Amino acid sequence: GISRLRGMRDPSLRDTTAPGGSRTDMMAEGWEPGTALGDGDVTARGAPQRTGQPEEALMSELSELVQKVVKRSSWWERHGVDISILACSFLLLPAGFLCLRSAQAIPFLAGILILGVVHHTLTVKGSHLASHNALTESKTWGKVWAIFFIELCSAFTVEQATYNHVKIHHGYTNVIGLGDSSTWKVPFLNCYVYMFIAPLAVPILTPLVALGLLRNVEWKAALRTLCCMFLGFYCHYWLLLHISGFQSLWSALLCMLLTRSLLAHPYIHVNIFQHIGLPMFAADRKPKRIHLMSLGVLNLPRNALLDWSFGHSLISCHVEHHLFPSLSDNMCLKIKPIVSQYLKQKKLPYNEDTYSSRLWLFLQRYEELMVHAPPITELVGIQ
Repeated sequence: GISRLRGMRDPSLRDTTAPGGSRTDMMAEGWEPGTALGDGDVTARGAPQRTGQPEEALMSELSELVQKVVKRSSWWERHGVDISILACSFLLLPAGFLCLRSAQAIPFLAGILILGVVHHTLTVKGSHLASHNALTESKTWGKVWAIFFIELCSAFTVEQATYNHVKIHHGYTNVIGLGDSSTWKVPFLNCYVYMFIAPLAVPILTPLVALGLLRNVEWKAALRTLCCMFLGFYCHYWLLLHISGFQSLWSALLCMLLTRSLLAHPYIHVNIFQHIGLPMFAADRKPKRIHLMSLGVLNLPRNALLDWSFGHSLISCHVEHHLFPSLSDNMCLKIKPIVSQYLKQKKLPYNEDTYSSRLWLFLQRYEELMVHAPPITELVGIQ
């Protein structure tokens, strides 16, 4: 993503310091109460787009509606619900490790299930919320939680994760060469291998990719990341040996791989289902924010397991999350009726589809969507 970014030389990123720099505050471009997203947007040619256009008015109006809901919401609704889910996941860890001590199949499989769900709740939901500073209103605590969830639990570096996800993916959703989700494409893999076998390698590939990206950050951040990665893996391994009773290194590592890949298939699927296959744009012809997000983002139906493990903002409220990225999962769910009704009233797309429908689509059109370059969408009347 970084090499493509350099090739594009998008002037809208001239003042943004890469993860190796010190201006990490520039990465967290989220929505704040009282701020209308889309204001001050800059085209790829460096010239500010004209203000007062319908796009800015639409985004401002929607932002005001959402702000009213946020201001009326309690701390419990804004942060407490999601913090409680993460806390409950931590409390389930002892039960999961103790279940693995059993020689009987049912308790042992229950332990695998518990640890697998807890792992994905901490690494996907926790890391995602922390990257957007949606767990707390304190920037200091936000940084602490980001290091804990992203580096200790997920074995990734905060600077790169935040830069690539918040600044690039959210800032340039479905823009070719920037936020077009191409990092999820592996063109040389067969369709069925990619969709059903390759996800099992996610727990192995994630730290390897993270290690490769450490060369782009300062040495202090790289050292911190390495320490957190080692501590996270070692704690997991130690607990399997001393609490679950595993007798060998390889049996413990196999169990780690099994639990960490338990929900890897929906993790990969969700990341491609909700953007790839939707309209794509050139960097110098992208529409304003409200059109960009309504066209290039899709919601999946609610699912109890995935809602708990991944969070509403990654499943049924992905459109709402891309429009207002600093809101927590619970708040995205709360504003969903407002956003969906508003977009439909204004004749804007509000993309929704089922998991099975998207899976069938990708199985049928894998070559077109995941191997070949997607066509650029030309929208008449929006530019």
